[in-house]
Amino acid sequence: MPKTSAPLLALCFLLLGSCSKAPEASPAGSIAPVQVVAAKRASMHEVVTAEAVLYPIQQANIVPKISAPVQRFLAQRGDHVREGQLLAVLESSDLKAAANESEALYHQAQAAYQGTTASTMPDDLLKAQTDVTSAREALDAAKRLLENREALLRQGALAQKLVDDADVAMVQARSQFETAQQHLKSLQTVGQGEQLKSAHAQMEAAQAHNQSAQAQASFAEVRSPISGVVSERALNIGEMASSGSAVFSIVDISRVVARANIPVHQAALIRVGRTATISGPGGELSGKVTVVSPAVDPSTTTVEVWIEAANTGEKLTPGITVHIAVNGGEIADALVIPAAALLNSDEGGEKVMVAGSDSLAHEQKVEVGVRSGGDVQILSGLKEGDRVIVEGGLGLEDKAKIHVGVADKGDKGDEK
Repeated sequence: MPKTSAPLLALCFLLLGSCSKAPEASPAGSIAPVQVVAAKRASMHEVVTAEAVLYPIQQANIVPKISAPVQRFLAQRGDHVREGQLLAVLESSDLKAAANESEALYHQAQAAYQGTTASTMPDDLLKAQTDVTSAREALDAAKRLLENREALLRQGALAQKLVDDADVAMVQARSQFETAQQHLKSLQTVGQGEQLKSAHAQMEAAQAHNQSAQAQASFAEVRSPISGVVSERALNIGEMASSGSAVFSIVDISRVVARANIPVHQAALIRVGRTATISGPGGELSGKVTVVSPAVDPSTTTVEVWIEAANTGEKLTPGITVHIAVNGGEIADALVIPAAALLNSDEGGEKVMVAGSDSLAHEQKVEVGVRSGGDVQILSGLKEGDRVIVEGGLGLEDKAKIHVGVADKGDKGDEK
């Protein structure tokens, strides 16, 4: 080995030893720089926000009342239609024939009823009245004949047999008169009323049958029950329309309803009639709260809230997810901190890191109320004046050493 190799090796060992030696920790390395803001009391404008699903104000699935092939369509998907507008016509030649037949039968029943009231009954009454008059005259004549013959018998000018014959004739005349009277009375009371009722009932039955047949024929015309847009058309011309399946779906999107599930503590602040906005890909709509469900969904512990708004220009399409913001009023004396101070707790819920006077960070679980812009209301866990860490708190352990840097201008107790 050359003489110069030994000094070189010694130098290398020295260099390696110096490289492997760990550097000493800086005294300031274990102190985390943070920024803080003091919790304070302030008026807070309450805005409840949530995600919602948009629905049309009303929707109709049009199911035909008869089963028949489609003869023609008068509306397509995407068409705007009016209430009562004809959308489709079904094959109905058999129903029209049945309607024509029932109409003819109804006219026939009408004519029979008019004939009963205007002709048959007056003729029967007139004949019965004439029979009564004739029977009364015959009875009077028989009485006079009997009286004359009895007078002649008392004078001895007439035989008893002729008096007996006159008596029998009078009895027969009285019987005929009473029969005629009874017949007239029957026509005037029971007979006339029953005949009229029977004729009228037959006419009404024919009328009802005619109306039913006409209605069945009219069911071949499929009309829209609401104004809106055709969102679905299930069949083509010639296919069978069934009384159990929808042919059209119509949605009215002139107004829309956003339905959101909102946490209980926020929903408690919402009232029907409060102003709100609905924001989506097509723009923003102004509306009002129309429904606040009185029941809480036990699976999500949320309350369903509906926001209704005029969909001017059909900006938003039902079925999309939108963002709602409800004006919940004003909280006069809320304990407020910046939302940036909130952290997720390992045990669930939310927490903040509080800068203590001992220059340590203290973990504190909090209950959060209303959020508005960059501020959040604290319901429990903090008191007024507590300094919460707004920068440098992420990943900071409980009771870690901290150094408070530039603080919020409203905080006067920062460390230097």
